[in-house]
Amino acid sequence: MDLTALIRNRRSVQLYEDRAVPAAVIEELLETAVWAPNHHLTQPWRFVLVQGEGRRIIAEARRVWAEAEAAGLDAERRQQRGEQAYAKTMAVPAILVAVMKEDPQLVVRDEDLVATACVIQNFLLLAEERGLATAVKSYGAAHHAPFRQGLGIAPGERVVVEVQIGYPARTQQGVPRVPIRERLRIVE
Repeated sequence: MDLTALIRNRRSVQLYEDRAVPAAVIEELLETAVWAPNHHLTQPWRFVLVQGEGRRIIAEARRVWAEAEAAGLDAERRQQRGEQAYAKTMAVPAILVAVMKEDPQLVVRDEDLVATACVIQNFLLLAEERGLATAVKSYGAAHHAPFRQGLGIAPGERVVVEVQIGYPARTQQGVPRVPIRERLRIVE
């Protein structure tokens, strides 16, 4: 598949087959993905791959977070939200957590965030090429101590995103994008 087709066909998929994604495949994709633009070659990123029983760390953090987010609901519905968050997380075969150093200089921090996002985009396209499905997620749970401690995320590091990874249980159709002519201003 050519690059244009990869970009246009990639979708966020959240329903996966119940089979593991070999860690070696994810590592191989990351080896290529890190060849992203990176100002001053700071390479601020690192990754935590969570699979198997390790998913319980994230699932439990999500359960607590979902229940806290549902504080205005009755106890049964709060617990229900927590259980749903837990189950959804455990249904994902692999979760890749992208982490970056938080440089105290705002300009460098912004450049590092963009560079890390470029690595993630590269990873998503490489995964698509390999027949893997992905979805990029960010949750409030990623900022809570149990999540951070469980995954070894140190003070001074920022969770950029999580990438859910698995073999797709179904295909999804794309949603049309706004034509670029509506979002492009040319200054000559």
